[in-house]
Amino acid sequence: MSDIIQLLPDNIANQIAAGEVIQRPSSAVKELLENAVDAGATEIKLIVNDAGKALIQVIDNGKGMSETDARMAFERHATSKIKNIEDLFRIKTMGFRGEALASIAAVAQVELKTKKSADTVGTYIEIENSAVIKQEPCAYNVGTSISMKNLFFNVPARRNFLKSNSVEMRHIVDEFIRVSMAFPNVFFSLTSNGQEVFHLEAGNIKQRVVQILGNNYNAKLVPVKEHTDYLDVYGFIGKPDTAKKTRGDQYFFVNNRYIKSAYLNHAVNTAYDSLLPKDSFPSYVLFIDLDPEQIDINVHPTKQEIKFEDEKITYAFVQAAVKHALAQFSIAPSLDFTLNANIQSLSAVSNPFTEEKKEAASSSNLYKTFTQKNQAHFIEKSDKNELKHWKDFYDPASKKYEDEQRETNKEKQETRNGEQETIFQIANFKHQTLNFELTQLHNTYIISPTPKGFMLIHQQLAHERILYEKYSKAAHQQQTITQKSLFPVNLELGAADAVLLNELLEDVNALGYQIEPFGNNSFVIQGTPADVLQGNEKNSLELLLEQFKHFSSDIKFSKREKLVRCITRQNAIKAGQSLSQKEMQTLIEDLFKCQTPNTTATGNPTFMEFKEDYLDRMFTKW
Repeated sequence: MSDIIQLLPDNIANQIAAGEVIQRPSSAVKELLENAVDAGATEIKLIVNDAGKALIQVIDNGKGMSETDARMAFERHATSKIKNIEDLFRIKTMGFRGEALASIAAVAQVELKTKKSADTVGTYIEIENSAVIKQEPCAYNVGTSISMKNLFFNVPARRNFLKSNSVEMRHIVDEFIRVSMAFPNVFFSLTSNGQEVFHLEAGNIKQRVVQILGNNYNAKLVPVKEHTDYLDVYGFIGKPDTAKKTRGDQYFFVNNRYIKSAYLNHAVNTAYDSLLPKDSFPSYVLFIDLDPEQIDINVHPTKQEIKFEDEKITYAFVQAAVKHALAQFSIAPSLDFTLNANIQSLSAVSNPFTEEKKEAASSSNLYKTFTQKNQAHFIEKSDKNELKHWKDFYDPASKKYEDEQRETNKEKQETRNGEQETIFQIANFKHQTLNFELTQLHNTYIISPTPKGFMLIHQQLAHERILYEKYSKAAHQQQTITQKSLFPVNLELGAADAVLLNELLEDVNALGYQIEPFGNNSFVIQGTPADVLQGNEKNSLELLLEQFKHFSSDIKFSKREKLVRCITRQNAIKAGQSLSQKEMQTLIEDLFKCQTPNTTATGNPTFMEFKEDYLDRMFTKW
């Protein structure tokens, strides 16, 4: 029997490794940007075409590479950042994986130009399918330019699994933001298909946060800065009014490396306890600096999840730092341990403590309890006469309690009688089909009599069904009513949201909006659906984007269907809103004109029907 085990060729081994390292274009963007940062660059430019499928190019002004290093960089397990095993636990750089460039060269056509300041000429290398096609001297400035063309050109099956350009571009923007946010002292730019998306001048952390998240954050950031012997926590958190329905604007960096940590997210969320609704998430950009030996960054292939040596103390420090920042800037209440000036004028403080007072205090039972041994559970015998008036103390309270109970029982009985009267009134309406009175309960439910009982209608869910069918028709190219704005509204978004809105522009306009791009990350709202109140145009669109991001993980629906559901929920009448008789009648009439009036798009019932025989059984024992 012949031997069957053999070594894989280098190009196949590299392609297998690339499957773990380079999952999509954004994976390559992350590796190349991190390498540029480690090279000491002060200017980094990212250029992509066709969402990275056709071209990903990173140009930096770092220290560059020699001819030998440029060739060695594409070998597997080659790195300049690890010399021995101990270095794995002292890593302070970003891109230290030896498979990154080798994996990129295995699945793309790569061109590299680089030059060190000490060299007279640079080096040009062209690699395809892990094989060096060309290597020659070239004229180039100090730094490095690496181009990655036609991703997965030799693995068509992998290329077919890539998402649409808009989806892949969003992933690229996410990786670009994470790296650029961590290094505010470096200039970054991102150009997509010839159009500059980001232009981030070097500055401090706050300037970088505002550049990325938008100018609306400028006055809504609270600084965090805590120094301890174990770690440092610093950065910015958003005021409660910046909270969103998604976790989009949440960034944690450990030693300038972006990480994902549900554990630390929980620490920040609990610090905002009682300041935010349950379904809202705070915005923050927080940096944690600590000894690299206290963390393990090799627990995840993308290095976005790390292991802390002491998670509990890290959790406590982060939570305390955020709480302190909120309290320091009067966002949340805190205890004030400073001595009130009025206390200084009290006689107990200002008058001298005489020997008589000292002797009286030291002879008291309270003093002995705290100073003598074995006194913690000692109860001194006292004159029974001290308790002779205990009944006078207890009886009034008892009588008051009994009076309160009697009053409460009386109110409950009146309530039950009122409910019985209401039910009898509704039962009397069962033969009326016109001109009946509707009852709104708790500003949430509508009670409507029917010939055989009554219906209990949830006003918000009923309106959601009405709007869902309305917007569904509009989304399928049927004519929709658009409310033109007398004065067009300018909308400025963060770069990530601007990319998302550009992607959704056609679908959003199909629902009744009229939005036009207006320069870098800006839009003009010319019109909105008729349901949007005047003056609420900007807020409605921002909320629509947030809700879309909240549902973006659901793959069952198309983009347009997700938008329909988002705008339906946004514009529906909310529970707790008082309605007039006319509004309630119109709502019920519109509900029963729907094709499916009994449920919402998510399957929740819009109303419950209580028939007379069911009501009779509720009050009949046999």
